[in-house]
Amino acid sequence: MRISIFGLGYVGAVSSGCLANDGHQVIGVDPVRTKVDLINEGQSPIIEKDIGDIIRKTAESGMLLAVTDPALAVAKTELSFICVGTPSQPNGNLDLEYVRRVCEEIGKAIRNKTESHTVVVRSTMLPGSTRDVVIPALEKHSGKKSGKDFLVCYNPEFLREGTAVQDFYDPPKTVIGETQPKGGDLLALVYKAIEAPLIRTDLETAELVKYVDNAWHAMKIGFANEIGNLAKAMDVDGHRVMDIFLQDTKLNISKAYLKPGFAFGGSCLPKDLRALTRKAQSLDLSLPLLGAVLPSNELQIEHAFKMITARGNKKVGVLGFSFKAGTDDLRESPMVELVERLIGKGYDIALYDRNVSLATLVGANKDYILNLIPHISKLIVSSIDELLEHSETIVIGNGDPEFRNVIDRIRPHQSMIDLVRITDKEMPDNYEGICW
Repeated sequence: MRISIFGLGYVGAVSSGCLANDGHQVIGVDPVRTKVDLINEGQSPIIEKDIGDIIRKTAESGMLLAVTDPALAVAKTELSFICVGTPSQPNGNLDLEYVRRVCEEIGKAIRNKTESHTVVVRSTMLPGSTRDVVIPALEKHSGKKSGKDFLVCYNPEFLREGTAVQDFYDPPKTVIGETQPKGGDLLALVYKAIEAPLIRTDLETAELVKYVDNAWHAMKIGFANEIGNLAKAMDVDGHRVMDIFLQDTKLNISKAYLKPGFAFGGSCLPKDLRALTRKAQSLDLSLPLLGAVLPSNELQIEHAFKMITARGNKKVGVLGFSFKAGTDDLRESPMVELVERLIGKGYDIALYDRNVSLATLVGANKDYILNLIPHISKLIVSSIDELLEHSETIVIGNGDPEFRNVIDRIRPHQSMIDLVRITDKEMPDNYEGICW
């Protein structure tokens, strides 16, 4: 394929060399003459393992060429990657000036092409940037229409400095955000030799994926450092602790706990976090990341409370109020706290949870339910039917399979608020999820 790459910095240089090495005819574009001359001389403009040899080989073979003329590059290629920087402004906002400038140049070049051209953005940008900045700029300066005269995709990169070439050829995933399948089809051909899950989605999802990855990586580093500081203060080897932690790929390093939903609760997580952060305080250690977890959890309960009260319905039914499905444990259940708040504001509450109902008779939590929260135990109804008959707003509080088809029984005047994403099927207008 004939490919032009705008921006010969870190991502652009690696992408140019690797794509040319894969047999594509690549033209790199950069306004800085020094970068262009280096590549044409077979030298890398960046310091990165293996890329120097790749650029030398592909430049010598004629598969890689660099120019300063955007119009020439677009005229001679069928697909253009945008790999320019998106630095921070002084106030933390994203600066898209380089992206706008390149889109202006590509747009002017597209104006003079008779065949369709595909523009692929690799620069890291917040959701909405491709649709609100890139496409309008291309349309304005080309005088043509996206989806008709040219195609646009968003293709985030997952390259780490020091292992960029390895990451290019062995990525954890390839993500294509597309406006039309035709553009995604063409871009998928570029990566056909790379063995990795290919995920095709909308523009905004693809844009956000990169930020989620980086935020998660940053949080993991901060988490490990805080654990290390705490371990050292208690004369424990933090590396030894984390080596053991990393061996658990069922829970610790897995998709468990990483789906958006309601607050956590139960007899372990809140208690243990409090103990850990309190110990840190006694050692005069500041653990801001770990210390923020419980306040963040409280905000999720407040978020659910506001969603329910915004409906304006005084009769509320809660399906599932143990801290998770398949248990009768109400200790530090965020659902109990949510129900307490609603009761305090005068809401007429009905509760149904088959496990909790059983626990009031024979469960290990019988004393807790009947003695510590008797006012809540009196609100328990015996069936889903009874709860639906009572309620105007129905809240799904945990993921018990018994609740999966309740949405099909909701009447037009009723509404549902789902705190767990009980099902992925298409929902009616009277449904709302807490994070979706």
